[in-house]
Amino acid sequence: MPPVSVIIPARNAEAVLPDALDSVLRQDYGGPIEVIVADGSDTPAMGEMLQQRYPAVRVTHNPEHIVSTGFNRALREARGEIVVRCDAHSTLPPGYVRRAVETLTRTGAATVGGRQVPVGTTMFRRAVAMAMSNFLGAGNARYRLGGAEGPTDTVYLGAWRRETLEDARGFDIASRVNEDYELNWRLRKQGRVVWFDPELKSKYLPRGSLAALAAQYFNYGRWKSAGLILHPLSLRARHLAAPALTLGLAASAALAVSGALWALTLPVAYLLTLVVGALAIGVSRRDSAAVLVPLALATIHIAWGTGFFFPPRRRPPRGS
Repeated sequence: MPPVSVIIPARNAEAVLPDALDSVLRQDYGGPIEVIVADGSDTPAMGEMLQQRYPAVRVTHNPEHIVSTGFNRALREARGEIVVRCDAHSTLPPGYVRRAVETLTRTGAATVGGRQVPVGTTMFRRAVAMAMSNFLGAGNARYRLGGAEGPTDTVYLGAWRRETLEDARGFDIASRVNEDYELNWRLRKQGRVVWFDPELKSKYLPRGSLAALAAQYFNYGRWKSAGLILHPLSLRARHLAAPALTLGLAASAALAVSGALWALTLPVAYLLTLVVGALAIGVSRRDSAAVLVPLALATIHIAWGTGFFFPPRRRPPRGS
């Protein structure tokens, strides 16, 4: 079995990183595995925790505090023939690495990945998890909803042969968010295959507050817009849903204030959709946290849609 390097970019994640690390260290893979954490923290707390609890885990400093730069720095230090990404908010089931290597070998794909399975530990996090794993919050993204195995546009996390990443020069360091989609787009433009394997499921811990969720999705929207400016042909219909909704709600509010009450049709229809959707989710999941799903969905939609209209300038970080 080829040696594997598992890379975990993390920042100020001392509260959640142990779960991710424990899941990696429990892998049932038959070959050697090294774990590298790209530490982009603002304080020494996470580094001290790693030194005390996980002395065998390698740590590389990531002064730019960005996922793409941290991953690329760790990649340069990695010794494995296969590189697997894990995130600080994710946990991998015991057979994940073994399955990823097998699927890479079986398919010959450039990127292999699977499905993100959000799991909440509080009522709010459970609501966000339900929103993220429903078509109202995820569109038709297979890495959120699941689906048949085969080629796709992008996947959650990812596994690659080392030479694939080196040929692509790793993640785009000017992409502070959306770096995985951008890399997969470049690989697909080269005629390479991005492969979705539904058996590669990893748990994901959603943000724990409304403010954190809004900030997360606002950044997702901003950087998706920046990515589409760079790669306009990578546009998918689901990318326009939240911006169109946000624009429509803003226009409806402006018209309603001016006295055109008919303009309230869209906001009312949207609210009803959220409520009915949450009711259906609550019944199917048998979880009272579904009462917060409309709030979670509205935050995801409007934060993402608003951020889409404020793309940042794509500039490589200093010192990279």
